[in-house]
Amino acid sequence: MVSVTEGIEWQAEHAEQAGAPCTGRVVRAMLALLETDTAVGRRMANWQGLALEDAMPLRINGGLHNLVLTGEDRRLEPVYAGLITDQNTIDALVVDVVRTYDARLLPWLDGPPQTNEAGRSWAFMSALLWLSERLGPEFELCEIGASAGVNTMMERYHFNLGGVETGPQSPMHIHPEWRGLPPPDSPVHITSIRGCDQAPIDLSDPEAALRLKSYVWPEAAARMGRIEAAIELASQKPPQIVRQDAGDFVREMLAAPQTEGVTRVLCHSIVWQYIPQDTRAAIEEAMLTAAAQATAERPLAWVSLETNRDTFRHELHVRYWPGGGAPVLLGCGHPHGAWAEWFGN
Repeated sequence: MVSVTEGIEWQAEHAEQAGAPCTGRVVRAMLALLETDTAVGRRMANWQGLALEDAMPLRINGGLHNLVLTGEDRRLEPVYAGLITDQNTIDALVVDVVRTYDARLLPWLDGPPQTNEAGRSWAFMSALLWLSERLGPEFELCEIGASAGVNTMMERYHFNLGGVETGPQSPMHIHPEWRGLPPPDSPVHITSIRGCDQAPIDLSDPEAALRLKSYVWPEAAARMGRIEAAIELASQKPPQIVRQDAGDFVREMLAAPQTEGVTRVLCHSIVWQYIPQDTRAAIEEAMLTAAAQATAERPLAWVSLETNRDTFRHELHVRYWPGGGAPVLLGCGHPHGAWAEWFGN
């Protein structure tokens, strides 16, 4: 288990590796907070849990960004804009802002960041294109950790994946910089898609939508545009999201009747680290039990885009049944979908 300081350093480096150096500097300034008598600093210094897996630094970073977005305090605006880069100056600014808004910022540490990102749906759709060649074109998707349900609307997105285009005309265009060969140009039909989250966000609620934007790294202007597109789509037809524990959701998903010829898919992106270890083990056991019952008429698949903490890569893995069930590494990508690299063919 990493220490709090190691967790902050890792998260700062991760942001920098992902093309967000300004966010990295703000996160690194949290090391200075640990030495203060603020409530935020004390709670961070005495963090009860896994500072890295809990994404603890990104929780408070969301609160700091929220102050800028609301206009309540703009002192960090030039830092997020890259106009102030001296780390000592940033340390002092972050400490000063936290002292001013200590009570307001403290609740941001209560829950994990809601990093719902439509750009990650490149991975889900690429996996479905690949699976279509093996299991057929019909899919029902079930997403855990769905947050605001941004990716449970992906049947309404238009994709350009290395030149392979699929999906309807849409305000949401998913077109990452593509590396490697394109995925298969196969038919995909999503018959249904639903998700769960322990604290789902309602995109129709302006305050909730603003909170979602607060977790977006300020360098990522394109991400803000995708959130606006998601809000527009949700206003036309809300995503199907339930407030439920991931383990219970998966058990119910697997117990439900399955239409012949439709592959049932469990999917998730950048959420596995936030799920308690015993729940992860229960999901794995439930999936393997269901996998033993999978048939060519009623197949099962598991698609995940999760972080490799050693390489900083966000890796797309697929397992499917019948078919052996061994994880297949199909590709990797930027954490927010700016680029994707395909290995699958």
